Amino acid sequence: MNKNLQVAKYVVADFLTALLAWSLFFTYRKISVDNTYNPQLHDVFVDPNFYIGIIFIPLFWMFLYIIVGSYRKIYRRSRLKELGQTIMITFVGSIVIFFALILDDVIVNYRSYYLLFLVLVGLHFTLTYIPRLVITTLTNNKIHNRIIGFNTLIIGCNGHAFAVYNELENQPQSSGNKFVGFVDAGLCKHNLLEAYLPHLGAFEDLKQIIRDNKIEEVIIAIERSEKDAIERIFAEIEDSEVVIKISPIMQDILMGVVKTSSIFSPLIEIAPDIMPAWQQSVKRAMDIVVSIIAMIILIPVYLGTAVGVLLSSRGPVFYKQDRIGIKGKSFKMIKFRSMYQDAEKGTPMLSSKNDPRITRFGKIMRQYRLDEIPQFFSVLKGDMSLVGPRPERQFFIDQIIARMPHFRLLLKVKPGITSWGQVRFGYAENVDQMIERARFDLIYLENMSIAMDIKILIYTVLIVVQGRGK
Repeated sequence: MNKNLQVAKYVVADFLTALLAWSLFFTYRKISVDNTYNPQLHDVFVDPNFYIGIIFIPLFWMFLYIIVGSYRKIYRRSRLKELGQTIMITFVGSIVIFFALILDDVIVNYRSYYLLFLVLVGLHFTLTYIPRLVITTLTNNKIHNRIIGFNTLIIGCNGHAFAVYNELENQPQSSGNKFVGFVDAGLCKHNLLEAYLPHLGAFEDLKQIIRDNKIEEVIIAIERSEKDAIERIFAEIEDSEVVIKISPIMQDILMGVVKTSSIFSPLIEIAPDIMPAWQQSVKRAMDIVVSIIAMIILIPVYLGTAVGVLLSSRGPVFYKQDRIGIKGKSFKMIKFRSMYQDAEKGTPMLSSKNDPRITRFGKIMRQYRLDEIPQFFSVLKGDMSLVGPRPERQFFIDQIIARMPHFRLLLKVKPGITSWGQVRFGYAENVDQMIERARFDLIYLENMSIAMDIKILIYTVLIVVQGRGK
């Protein structure tokens, strides 16, 4: 499947329909509503506002579509969901355009404003949704007719796995699964899939198998009674960019922890997005704006802290250290140096409350979290976020994962300057405390939202102002 081509179809359609909708709306507004003179059609085309609009109005709409994630998961669009999303974004965008560009018009009949708004909404929605509906319908038909599909891996090879495979393969309308092979979960008494699909290996090699075969969906088809095996499988793949599906049981439905993804599929989706696309966009915008403001306001603090570090001991002002960020990628985290130069040699060590390696000024910095403020640069760069799990070194991550496999789920999001674990627990002095702090960060991961981020930021500011940094 050519993802870029599919995205281009929607982008071009959305841009052209936004341009057409604005052109028709502007023409209607000039000829039918404006009563200050007797306008003619040629008056529309000599108005510079018309040409400004056909350039910037479509770009405005494209910006909104990107924010709400219209071009993500481009082959998994639901026509019903798309209808609701198009209505919502049309209404919101029309309000912005209406209040920014139209309410300053001189119109004798003020009731015409209501008509103008309805025309704007109606034109934009109709012209936008029809091409989207056509493209999505044609794409879904190709999926249902097995012309295109998602590379799918089955975990399991017993009777349950065979039943799931057989049901999906014999559906009158395909769910879009293009089976690449299966993985043995180590529980098969009778391998029933080997005659139908390639055996790609054991579940311990899942990450490599997913990468090598460009897997897009993973179906867990082992007995649900094998709880330990299921947990190990999730620990291996939940941080991968794949859709995870499993056969439902009544407990899942009653707890509301899963959602169906298709009326044609007997499976339920386990791994939805952590945050809605629009909240992810707002979170990034908040990172950039707050970081810029903070760096400007804190210039005196930066300078004062830098002088304090230089006077406290010999060595550089800043300290750089390799940390692990989103998707396991390494980056350089920058802090004001709070320890004596070359305090850590050989095996990585965590700092403690009375650590002799920390300078006297370093203790003050840590109490007020001043050593962390250079990380606003990392946030601007995109390596970190304002709020997110604290980044750790690979040396300690390996130890934590050995005891807490779900810790790797924290690598699904950007690390942060502050976190729920940092607020509730503070600095960790050993692996046990790192695990305890990670439990709070996992709770944050399950409840990520802009509101939660704001709450954590407020608590962090209070801790810094009160000097309660642990």
